[in-house]
Amino acid sequence: MSADITRDTVIEELVEEYPDAVTFLMEKGIRCLRCGEPIWGTLGSAMDEKDFPVDRQMQIVTELKRFLAGEQAF
Repeated sequence: MSADITRDTVIEELVEEYPDAVTFLMEKGIRCLRCGEPIWGTLGSAMDEKDFPVDRQMQIVTELKRFLAGEQAF
């Protein structure tokens, strides 16, 4: 899935497939869990709630893919 992660990726599916994504996203200020359960919605909608501009959102998606592939620490 890592190569397929986009703004449209459902957070529940992302967290299920890549539990390490939770820590990465939290460090970026994106809350993806509530009471231990994944938040419903997409990665893009979670970033929209934080008012991240689209270019920043795309940067975070790219960094997340690299992190999950083991190419980058956060």
